[in-house]
Amino acid sequence: MMVGLELIPVGTILAVLTNQIIKTANAASDVLVEKETFKVLSKHLYDIEPVLKELQLQELNESQAARIALESLEEDVKRANKVVDKYRNRGRFYLLVNCRSIVHEVEEVTRSIGKSLAVLSLANTEVLSGISDQVDRLQNEMQRVEFEVSHSQLQIVERLDQGLREQKLDQAFANDMLEEIARAVGVPVDPSEISKELASIRKEKEEAADRKERAEVFFLEQVIELLSRADAARDYEEVKKQYYERLQVIERYNSREKYIEPLNSFICCITGTVMADPVSLCTGTTCERYAIEAWFDTGKRTDPETKEALEDTKLRSNVPLRQSIEEWRELNYCLTIRSIGEDLLSNSNLSVLESLRKVQDLIRDNSINKDWISIGGLTDIIISILGKTVNGEVKINILSTLNDAVEGHMRNKDKVSESQGWDHIICNLGSDPRISKAAIKLLYELLQDRTGWNVSLCRKLSQHDSAISLLVTLRKGPEEESAEIVEKILMELFHIDEVNISSAAKFGWYKPLVDHMVQGVESSRISMAKTIVNMELSDSNLNLLGEEGVISPLLEMLFGNIELKEASLSVLVKLSDSRANKRIIAASGGVPIILEQIFSPPMRTLIAIKCSEILEKLSADEDGIDFFVDSEGKQLELDSIIIKLLALQQSPTLAYNIRKPSLRALLGICKFETGLVKKAVLAARGVSLILPLLDDSDSEIRETAINLLFLLSQHEPEGVVEYLFRPRRLEALVGFLETDDNDVQMAAAGLIANLPKSEKELTMKLIELGGLDAIICILKTGTMEAKENALSALFRFTDPTNIESQRDLVKRGIYPLLVNFLDTGSITAKARAAAFIGDLSTTTPMLTLTAKSTGCWCFRPSRAHLCPAHGSVCSVSNTFCLLEAQALPGLVNLLCGEVDVTAYEAIQTLSTLVLEDYPQRGAHVLNESNAIKPLMDILTWGSDSLMAEALGLLEKVFVSKEMVELHGATARSRLVGLTGMNIYGDGHLRRKAAKVLSLIERYSRSSSAAVSGVLE
Repeated sequence: MMVGLELIPVGTILAVLTNQIIKTANAASDVLVEKETFKVLSKHLYDIEPVLKELQLQELNESQAARIALESLEEDVKRANKVVDKYRNRGRFYLLVNCRSIVHEVEEVTRSIGKSLAVLSLANTEVLSGISDQVDRLQNEMQRVEFEVSHSQLQIVERLDQGLREQKLDQAFANDMLEEIARAVGVPVDPSEISKELASIRKEKEEAADRKERAEVFFLEQVIELLSRADAARDYEEVKKQYYERLQVIERYNSREKYIEPLNSFICCITGTVMADPVSLCTGTTCERYAIEAWFDTGKRTDPETKEALEDTKLRSNVPLRQSIEEWRELNYCLTIRSIGEDLLSNSNLSVLESLRKVQDLIRDNSINKDWISIGGLTDIIISILGKTVNGEVKINILSTLNDAVEGHMRNKDKVSESQGWDHIICNLGSDPRISKAAIKLLYELLQDRTGWNVSLCRKLSQHDSAISLLVTLRKGPEEESAEIVEKILMELFHIDEVNISSAAKFGWYKPLVDHMVQGVESSRISMAKTIVNMELSDSNLNLLGEEGVISPLLEMLFGNIELKEASLSVLVKLSDSRANKRIIAASGGVPIILEQIFSPPMRTLIAIKCSEILEKLSADEDGIDFFVDSEGKQLELDSIIIKLLALQQSPTLAYNIRKPSLRALLGICKFETGLVKKAVLAARGVSLILPLLDDSDSEIRETAINLLFLLSQHEPEGVVEYLFRPRRLEALVGFLETDDNDVQMAAAGLIANLPKSEKELTMKLIELGGLDAIICILKTGTMEAKENALSALFRFTDPTNIESQRDLVKRGIYPLLVNFLDTGSITAKARAAAFIGDLSTTTPMLTLTAKSTGCWCFRPSRAHLCPAHGSVCSVSNTFCLLEAQALPGLVNLLCGEVDVTAYEAIQTLSTLVLEDYPQRGAHVLNESNAIKPLMDILTWGSDSLMAEALGLLEKVFVSKEMVELHGATARSRLVGLTGMNIYGDGHLRRKAAKVLSLIERYSRSSSAAVSGVLE
């Protein structure tokens, strides 16, 4: 009973009780074990607070029943507070091993508070009418509450109880139990932390002894004894002290002594081996626990040593004997450690391997040896050997031994990682697969601490010069298990510091980088993009980045802020060096996005530069038009793009680093399709926009401009001529012809070829300024593309009506160059060379002088050699004769190539040899050069226009009866087929064939009945 309760106002009692409830509720939420149980208690106490406040507001009656109910509730709350205080600051280990009794206590006090609340409610029914449902629900819940220990904790406690009942005191069981308990309550498995927990249990045991709670004292003694055997429960200083005490004992033994024999009392009478867990029978006989249990399991109830019947089968642990056996084992451990140290220093690989096997046996036999081999100096010796040996087997065994030594042992991990062993282990990652496998396994173990990854050691690993490169290489190795471990390590390094992702990418592992580009925050994306930009990437690596999926997130970044856009575009510029990546950019709908960035106002310089560079690279390929598509693969409106790029050049303030790539992009697009170019050029007055750029101070812009003008001048040449007549413009054009840049040479020559040939003054100016010499130089030394354009340009200097201009060219040595092109040029070059030779050969008859008779043949002086085609004295320099220039074989070869364009020009040029006045001479020359047969063959493979040219020449040839006799039969078979075909428009080709056939039949013995119907 509360003293003087009847004298204290009810309102005061309610206020004090409310504060007490709040205080207890707050404290209950802070208990570290069985949190859910105390959390429920805390919630119920918080729920009572508004009930008490309602009673205060409604002025609770002063009845005796109300005061008694309040007194009961206050007592229960005090009990709850005591329970909370009792367990709030206790050791976590103690709370776990007592979790069942704790839960029972909390359950009882909660139910008791619920009953008191029900009584209080009954005593104040009218006052609490407004919240009666709430109060009824609360008191019912509290009276019926049932708490249970969590399943995981219950399993641990039950396993502990079973082990104590069975007196399991071996170290393995102790290690397992301690780690399970520590993990369950969130205590690091560290000797200092474990020591605190065990000290807490000892304190509880002392308090229980003071309270005369013998069962509790006995239980806690058992728990302390068991957990104290665990490795983590050992104080390192005590372990060292124990080792040196044993070492002092063995120093009394001969240095050659390697083993101390066991006492007879150590031997189990059943197994005949030294006991680990000796237990005594009622007869005094001691046996190994598991052996005597097995003895009893077979139904035997006798002493295995004396054979006498046993009165009971109860087993009692023989603690003194067990301690003596443990001491004997520890002395032998010290002897073995001393012996191993000597053998390791023997420099014999066999001795080292045997010593390492013994170290592994020591660790397996007793985990205390993990500390003792380190204290005894073996770890240092083993690490030293690892750094020196070249023997693969020794390395593998050292790495495996160190792994055993450090597994689950933080002190040994620290020792290895802080010594030279750290570098030795990392270096062995790059060894052969067996060695690297052992090194990976050891490294992974070193990186683990009690709670997971050792972050500081992971940072140290990432800072090692070669660690990440070796790990990335091993990730792709043949050993699957090792590769998985390596990937785990790398992923943790990435988690710790994004810089490591960049480092891995530099060594060829791009997926983590791509993943961060896809999933990372804005800063991560920018960081990863900068990494790619700063890397030196081969073509294969560029392709690999694209395959890994980096392009899609980069395109997404273009919808972000300026910094994201700039970072993304910088990477896309780099990736666009790969053809495969260009395809991905196009397939992902990237080109319209890039175009929008460059053309949408306001223009930002860096973005415009990068976009222009990407467009330049996309348009650089011959089939670059395939990249200019939308996300559905539909062709973009290229004429619109061309017009916009041309318009971009209008700005006089356009930065050169935008102008250059945008001009080159324009150049690339203009090469795609002639029709598009013409449409866009005319719409945007392209030539007038590009011409001023020939005066630009930047040589690259000037050179790109001349290339563009070459293309544009095919459709709008007039403005170019006017521009070139301005001061120093023609000199600049000749300079382009003379440059070492092959593309510029080609463009300049092409521009000259495109200009109207009617501009005679322009042609003369070019000759005066050395333009013709520059073109001839290109024919000698330029690329084939430049030579093709130079040949086209050459025509403006060889007007067939101007013999002097032709003579000038021949004097400059053009003929041998043209003849050479017939054999070595491209198809275009061959065709143009043949046409040029045809122009010169057309002039030959006007330059020849027919040999005149000088009297009777017997008195004629010896004459100069006459040309078989022209019947006069011919030469290259005087008459431009193609026979003297040795051009005939090359022209005949063009007839055989089954290429329309070259065969067409060859026929036209060969036709100049068959003169109207003396066709037999030309026909004879063609026959001698074997030109007639390939000429007739054209009638089987050529196009209609080519066959028409061939028939025209055959018509001239078959004027000669001799040619009909030689080739008429063959020609007839070709021609008869053509006369029966309805081809070439209105039958023009058919009529030409019939005409040639009639010439052949004229010289035939039979009439030309075969063609009579055709001619009618």
